[in-house]
Amino acid sequence: MKHRKGAPVNGWLVIDKPEGMGSTTVVNLTRRLLNAQKNGHTGTLDPFASGILPIAFGETTKLIDFLGDETKEYEFTIQWGAETDSADSDGVVVATNEKVPTDEEIQAVLPSFCGQIMQVPPAFSAIKINGRRAYELARKGEKVNMPERQVSIFSLEFLGSEAGGRSRFKVCCSKGTYVRSLGRDMARSLGTLGHLCRLRRTRSGIFDQSAKILLETLQNVVYIDERQQFLLPSETSLRDIAVMAVSEAEAAKLLHGQALSPKLREISFSAGQTVAAVCKGELVAMVRIEENRISPVRVFNFNQKKRENKDVDQ
Repeated sequence: MKHRKGAPVNGWLVIDKPEGMGSTTVVNLTRRLLNAQKNGHTGTLDPFASGILPIAFGETTKLIDFLGDETKEYEFTIQWGAETDSADSDGVVVATNEKVPTDEEIQAVLPSFCGQIMQVPPAFSAIKINGRRAYELARKGEKVNMPERQVSIFSLEFLGSEAGGRSRFKVCCSKGTYVRSLGRDMARSLGTLGHLCRLRRTRSGIFDQSAKILLETLQNVVYIDERQQFLLPSETSLRDIAVMAVSEAEAAKLLHGQALSPKLREISFSAGQTVAAVCKGELVAMVRIEENRISPVRVFNFNQKKRENKDVDQ
């Protein structure tokens, strides 16, 4: 049997991704720094952007699919007067306009971009078109017809204007929203053109800047064990997920893929609901509540490291 390289490291690491680095690069780098077998991020952050990038390690990666439609928060700056092919300052200017909107004009247009809106993602995005990433086609100069999609803007705040024809904003939006498209469309609605010259994610679901760690800080820590101390518990992401306590015997059944009977307990959950099964404070499985059974959807093997250490001692 082929063993994975690295240790069975589990938990969350909230990286403050620097500008100019892709999300995949950050994932690969942190996996090496923590000597972890596997990890993955919860949502791509463009190389152009900076900010919160939650990364799950080991068994915690199984929780990514259960995070749901998380809200995101961003702060961004629009450079008025020029539109680029990527809708940000990394792209090529494709059109210009000398108009710089006034603060009053900007304030007046904000309500039309709140609620459920339709937007066309930038051609330079990770969306797949006929099985290929849109940015791969765009980089080759191929025409990319991006499908329009519906997104939700929960709040959009104007933070003020700066010298040089720039304005700052803060947005809280649904997963899947392209802030670059939002900036482009806001400019067009104001009778001008624009692109993002700064984009920073300040919150991703339950993870915000209070839990962040700079990538540089992690790199400057000498010992792997000390780097792993920056990990947050796997259960951190369960804050908005219902939890069901189970006994050791029930936990053993779930870990072997066996369902539990709802007749043996008082169930306060709705049929079809997915909840976290926890035994003595440790996550055992994600289970689905059904009328006649409680079925394991995904089980967790957080005791792997403990068993490996036990085998070494014997």
